[in-house]
Amino acid sequence: MCLYGELKRELTVMTPRQEHAQAPATIRPTVSFQETSALRRPAVFLDRDGTLTEPRHYPSRPEELVLRAGVGPPLLALQHYGFALIVVTNQSGVARGLVDEAAIAPMHRRLRELLARHRVRLDGIYHCPHHPDGVVPQFSVACSCRKPAPGMLHQAAGDLGCDLSASWMVGDSVCDIDAGHRAGTRTALVGPQPLASVVPTLYRTTTAQALTAIAACEARSSAARCP
Repeated sequence: MCLYGELKRELTVMTPRQEHAQAPATIRPTVSFQETSALRRPAVFLDRDGTLTEPRHYPSRPEELVLRAGVGPPLLALQHYGFALIVVTNQSGVARGLVDEAAIAPMHRRLRELLARHRVRLDGIYHCPHHPDGVVPQFSVACSCRKPAPGMLHQAAGDLGCDLSASWMVGDSVCDIDAGHRAGTRTALVGPQPLASVVPTLYRTTTAQALTAIAACEARSSAARCP
């Protein structure tokens, strides 16, 4: 069982003065959003490969990350509504020896740069490098952070002061939706067709459509009226 201290995460938090200046500050994982705000806020948790970015088979280079079409505007709208935007991604390629762990940080810098072009800022990026059938001993373990386990969502909620019951998990796989259910969030499944084995809060064929539906739900200010 992995401890949360082993979970790899990158956080960005803005103080009130920095928020006014639009200059985010990078902090160490041990610093909690609760230190800068007494209010718990909703979050949109985003799977990376196949959801926020185009599907790739174990991407290992920054240039392999390409944003899904149309995700910028709804993410910006959700950011304006006060949602924390958090990536939670399984990266078993590290455990399998297909991706060097040192390659993850440059890829996520690239991801932040791509989103910054749309004026979107991620509040955190969490990745699980583990897989019980891996070949790299350090990461070949059963853990509590690999989706469908809710560990990354729980850790992010604690770090960033998020209200899971008011949040969403958006992903393209059964494990994404199961992780959201286990964490107590609403869920949005994206993909060419629904999956019979899960029942998400909403289903859309593209990530942009799902994020737009979530933003529209927030605009109506009534979760009960969300699809």
